[in-house]
Amino acid sequence: MLTIRKSEERGHANHGWLDSYHTFSFASYHDPQHMSFRALRVINQDQIAGGKGFGTHPHRDMEIITYMLDGALEHCDSMGNGSIIKVGDVQRMSAGTGITHSEFNPLATETAHLLQIWILPNQQNVTPSYEQIFYSREEKLNQLRLIASPDGRDRSVKIHQDALIYASILEDARSVVYVPQPDRYTWIQVAKGEMSIGSLRLQAGDAVSSDRADSLEIIAQGNAEFLLFDLA
Repeated sequence: MLTIRKSEERGHANHGWLDSYHTFSFASYHDPQHMSFRALRVINQDQIAGGKGFGTHPHRDMEIITYMLDGALEHCDSMGNGSIIKVGDVQRMSAGTGITHSEFNPLATETAHLLQIWILPNQQNVTPSYEQIFYSREEKLNQLRLIASPDGRDRSVKIHQDALIYASILEDARSVVYVPQPDRYTWIQVAKGEMSIGSLRLQAGDAVSSDRADSLEIIAQGNAEFLLFDLA
């Protein structure tokens, strides 16, 4: 069964410097019907104004993944990591026993556009850790590129959960097919453009979930970019 989560149904908070849409309950947005999907707890679509960002704040016992769509994000954390996350980069933090970090848009005149994803870990109190890996457009073009997995295979970031995350950029009318294993659940989040899955027409911000091991054919209607989550 396919269930659609429309973009306009998401939670929305506009703070001026931050324009954020929440797929699941987050901060002041609370919807008991949309708390999470399996271990997938947060998908926030954030647009951060130039020179603005999040001051130092804490996390613990969460797998946090940042997927850049446009612009850049400057990261600094209590583990001693400092980096600029750019388009194509995937950042993973395992907060574990506790970390603090800050995130700022270092570009004064450009908006940073990103998806921030939180996944509930299957282990508590792990030692905090950090990864950042770049994936070229060609690696994602008209195919599914694994970007996160529990064992870090195929040069993916390693997460403490039985979950796989794929990224794809499809050209107009191109398609990919995904067949989940039995007893797996699928969430597909449209990041850019428009696409279709079966009879469903989807646009940026929309999502589709599936609780069956059915074949899913994803067809771009114009250029499109999306993430696919395969969850226990």
